[in-house]
Amino acid sequence: MDWTDLIDVAFDVAGNSSSDHRAAAVRTMESTVLPGEQPVAATAARHPDHFRKGALVLTNQRLLFLKDGKPPIPVPLEAVTDVTVTRTRINGEVIKVVALTGAHRFDEVVKAEPFAEQVRVSARAARNAAQAPAPAAGPAPAGGGDLLDQLERLAALYTAGALTDEEFARAKHRLIG
Repeated sequence: MDWTDLIDVAFDVAGNSSSDHRAAAVRTMESTVLPGEQPVAATAARHPDHFRKGALVLTNQRLLFLKDGKPPIPVPLEAVTDVTVTRTRINGEVIKVVALTGAHRFDEVVKAEPFAEQVRVSARAARNAAQAPAPAAGPAPAGGGDLLDQLERLAALYTAGALTDEEFARAKHRLIG
């Protein structure tokens, strides 16, 4: 699957037949691709800051929301600590992604649960790849500084009110084990 196929799938699911919007989304995606980034899955969703649906694109490195050629809203997968799906009367199926970079909500997600599971699996793989031992350039710092940094960022999000008590506890539990 290439980027064009992925965007086409998401726009078909969203019911958006505008070839201009599709072309703009493909151009935006191709201009922001990171080295080694590969497409994984896509679906249609609406970001609370946008009126119309766009494409929610999962890669092996990031989760991106694309709409009408605007700059994507990126969520790095290695920072994702929790992905939940809820259903509301007004917003349909909702995916909430909690990451060390902030919390993100996507409404009216098509096939939300299977897509959320793909995000969970990809996030786990990205975290494992990020934690894989790199070639030794010198002695490693003692005391798990990376875990401490992640916990501090999580606490900052909680203190800022970006996370509920339940989300904070769940994310902390996932980080600690």
